[in-house]
Amino acid sequence: MADTFKSEAEFEAALVSRLKDFGWMGGVLHQPDEQDLLDNWAQILYRNNPGIDRLNGCPLTQGEMQQILEQIAALRTPMRLNGFINGRTVSIKRDNPDDAAHFGKEVSLYIYDRLDIAAGRSVYQIAEQPRFKAASARLNDRRGDVTLLINGMPLIHIELKRSGVPVSQACNQIQKYAREGVFSGLFSLVQIFVAMEPAETVYFANPGATGDFSLYRFHWADFNNEPINDWNDVVRYLLSIPMAHQLIGFYSVADDKDATLKVMRSYQYFAASAISDRVRKSRWEKESARGGYVWHTTGSGKTMTSFKSAQLIADSHDADKVVFLVDRIELGTQSLDEYRNFADDSMSVQATEDTDVLRAKLKSDDYADTLIVTSIQKMSNIHDHDGGLTERDLERIRDKRIVFIVDECHRSTFGDMMQTIRKTFPTAMLFGFTGTPIQDENQKKQNTTTDVFGDELHRYSIADGIRDKNVLPFDPYMVCTYKDRDVRREVALERSRADSEDDALADPKKRKAYLRYMDPSQVPMAGRREADGTWTKGIEDYLPESQYCGTDGDGYTGGVPCDHFRMVFQDIVEGWTTLSRGGKFHAIFATSSIPEAITYYRMFRDEAPHLKVTALFDPNIGNDNPDNPTGTIFKEEGLEEILGGYSRLYPGKDYSIPTHAAFKRDVSARLAHKKPYVGIERHPEEQLDLLIVVNQMLTGFDSKWVNTLYLDKVLEYEGLIQAFSRTNRVFGPEKRFGVIRYYRRPHTMRQNVDDAVRLYSGDRPFGLFVDKLESNLEHINMCFGDIRDLFEGYGVQSFERLPSSDAACARFAKLFKQLSDLIEAAKVQGFTWEKSTYKFHHDSGEETEVVMAFDQQAYLILVLRYKELFEREPGEGSDDVPFDIDGYLTEIDTGRIDTDYMNENFAKWLKKIDEGEEAKAALELLHGSFASLTQEQQAAAELVIHAAQRGELEVVPGKTLMDYINDFQKMGKDSQLNALVSAIGVDEGKLRNLMTRHVTEDNINEYGRFDALKETADLGKARDYFAEKEGKPIPPFKVSMRLDKLLREFVVRGGFDV
Repeated sequence: MADTFKSEAEFEAALVSRLKDFGWMGGVLHQPDEQDLLDNWAQILYRNNPGIDRLNGCPLTQGEMQQILEQIAALRTPMRLNGFINGRTVSIKRDNPDDAAHFGKEVSLYIYDRLDIAAGRSVYQIAEQPRFKAASARLNDRRGDVTLLINGMPLIHIELKRSGVPVSQACNQIQKYAREGVFSGLFSLVQIFVAMEPAETVYFANPGATGDFSLYRFHWADFNNEPINDWNDVVRYLLSIPMAHQLIGFYSVADDKDATLKVMRSYQYFAASAISDRVRKSRWEKESARGGYVWHTTGSGKTMTSFKSAQLIADSHDADKVVFLVDRIELGTQSLDEYRNFADDSMSVQATEDTDVLRAKLKSDDYADTLIVTSIQKMSNIHDHDGGLTERDLERIRDKRIVFIVDECHRSTFGDMMQTIRKTFPTAMLFGFTGTPIQDENQKKQNTTTDVFGDELHRYSIADGIRDKNVLPFDPYMVCTYKDRDVRREVALERSRADSEDDALADPKKRKAYLRYMDPSQVPMAGRREADGTWTKGIEDYLPESQYCGTDGDGYTGGVPCDHFRMVFQDIVEGWTTLSRGGKFHAIFATSSIPEAITYYRMFRDEAPHLKVTALFDPNIGNDNPDNPTGTIFKEEGLEEILGGYSRLYPGKDYSIPTHAAFKRDVSARLAHKKPYVGIERHPEEQLDLLIVVNQMLTGFDSKWVNTLYLDKVLEYEGLIQAFSRTNRVFGPEKRFGVIRYYRRPHTMRQNVDDAVRLYSGDRPFGLFVDKLESNLEHINMCFGDIRDLFEGYGVQSFERLPSSDAACARFAKLFKQLSDLIEAAKVQGFTWEKSTYKFHHDSGEETEVVMAFDQQAYLILVLRYKELFEREPGEGSDDVPFDIDGYLTEIDTGRIDTDYMNENFAKWLKKIDEGEEAKAALELLHGSFASLTQEQQAAAELVIHAAQRGELEVVPGKTLMDYINDFQKMGKDSQLNALVSAIGVDEGKLRNLMTRHVTEDNINEYGRFDALKETADLGKARDYFAEKEGKPIPPFKVSMRLDKLLREFVVRGGFDV
């Protein structure tokens, strides 16, 4: 159990003490400002660069430190500054006249080396409560909690919260500081943020002032992926030296493609470390050195992990060549791009345009040729063709210490090409990366991934990824295009050799066979593998393939789409708007063959022209089959139609069969919203709705914009998990899971899903599938009931206001977020506010019903109460808001709340205002409808009622209560505004102008409007106002701080009584 700290100061003191115990022994700087840190850095630079070719015994001047600051300012972003830090040195032009030898000349200074861990030149210091200079003269300076300095550079910043305050509030504090621009100047070097409360810690890379602070927050975990949250353990395992040094030097990545800084997660660290350790301990003379394999689920960042593994090996010089092998040429190009995006200036990633270039890179002794990206096909062909390797060349290469890192090693590592590579390089070490290793249950050529690569080095299964919210769970649906009873009857008739049911029942022999196949307990719909390895057939095993692809074999029966194709098409089209969230997300539709893909494409093109659809498959398959010239013609005609259709959808995108590879790249980029289609979500006409495939894009393709997979093919084990995983990339609140709908041999597929999940979920098979709609609706009702009970327990009826207790509000914040998450998930599954009763039919024949316990009106009232959590006053002396609030939920539009009922009650009350008991009853009814109002509107409504009771309200026919409320609010706002203008002398016009813009804390000073407003204030009046309010004189330097706080809160909150 974590320690309990009643104050941040107490927690901070304990943390600093603990950090000193784990390597941060270079001293503690108390409340340093930027100049203090610059002076400290100058001293460390002087100590680390005393030589005659460096500082020559002459200290750095302020001007020389300013040169370094200017270089930092020019680089600006955390990603680019990562290269500055890991560049090892910085150059300055000497302006210290004491250094006569270098005066006016450029010298290079050592600043940091990722390999120089805990050595004599590395200094580890703690800055306690560093002072950040405000970006604007009118803003208050800020004081952080703890910053960790390596060699004088502020590289890790920690924000703390006391026990009981959610860690999300520490994250929000970091984001607020970033938005205010405090991480600038020297503080822009910060690479890693850590948000910590005693019982929970998250860390994340600095996204920059305008970056997304919500997406990538990680918990550190142990080797077995168990989260480490206790603050003592976080210091020991994450923030200790040497780990913190390595976090900056080895385990942070500047991704040039996304223009973001990334930091590795714990499972990536353990995998990369395991590989580099295995290489370091290798005996290179041993043949067939199986290094091992890493099982990390699809979508968990395997490419980054493999790159870091290669970098660790290269930096340590424990191998001469590190070759990254992929099994497709286009994947090689993709991986090369990603590797180069990850690489810093100290590492070169070599491409292999052809086999000749690959041979040259392998023979080279140049360190720049250490890291090579190539395909298995090229590597297996280095003997072939003119210019192949001679025996002398081969011996020269074999003398090198070569490491192969094989991507997606479940795919083609069991074929002849991989065997050729192993024979060619018998002493090379092989490491594999896969999200779906081949195991005993799905052996290939009687081998498993362990047989080929050795033991498992680290595992991060799909269940781990879903638990940690690094990937999404699945929502799979078995869609039967034929009724089970009809299918079973047809199979039973065929197996009993009967013409009809009457015929089957009339003959004893036929009857026995017929009844056997009609009995689910004797013959289930799906077959199964018995313990002895034999296969027991199910009903679907007896179905001919033509049942699904038509008698013509390409989806047609008698020249028209078969029934199965028609029903699949109809299911996709009818559910499109709901599943795509109105066209926001895209889908992949996997079919069983190229002819079927073409047929489906034609159906969508002709019958669903509102959807933008194309198809993708290997154009070379079947070209060398002389026995099927008709199939080749059908395929080429289909390809021409597909390419022509793409050109019509996207003018200027003209591709042909010879340029099909370029077509595939364009489709892939468009579906993933990657270059040149970054930002395509703002241009729906440029998007692709549905991609029809056969086998392509079902592995190795990543896009967070794909949320649905349709399957009209049977998959199993690794192929099934890989295909499902195209939908599970994290996006945001609108994508809670990946949807899969499968149609062909659906019972067999359902069993295959269960088998694959059992095989690949590791020892934590929970949470892979989301609840279905019925269960979600039941949980929604239960959650709403808990919220209702909470409010009523504190005497609040109809959610008319928040409970007065902070503990109750904290509980409400948590429950409401759960409720909203459930509603978002249910919407994708078919829930709408327009429907209050849902009926469900189960496989057993049972029918159930769920009646919603509340409507949209009640939900939007809860949204209002949730928004009001932001407006509660914090406790004295603390900025903590003790509620874990999700900013996304506060953006829900409450303008649709129906106030007609309230207005009707108001009109009835006005008519009975003088009728005693009837008036009292009508007023109670009116008060009961106030829950749909904000607290501010409720206060104005009470003023309206009191005015009416006093006879002071001018009753105008047709004027509603909301109209009166708006009038009274405007009068109240005017009164508040005039009072503020009178108190501090601020310009009324500028104040009104800024308030009408409904600004937030983030954009209040856009274009300097807030600064301009503050400059109009009368500081003398303001001083008198604050002195009277606080009952004591206010020092001049504090007046500006109080003025900024008062004005900022007044504008953001829309006014209050002063």
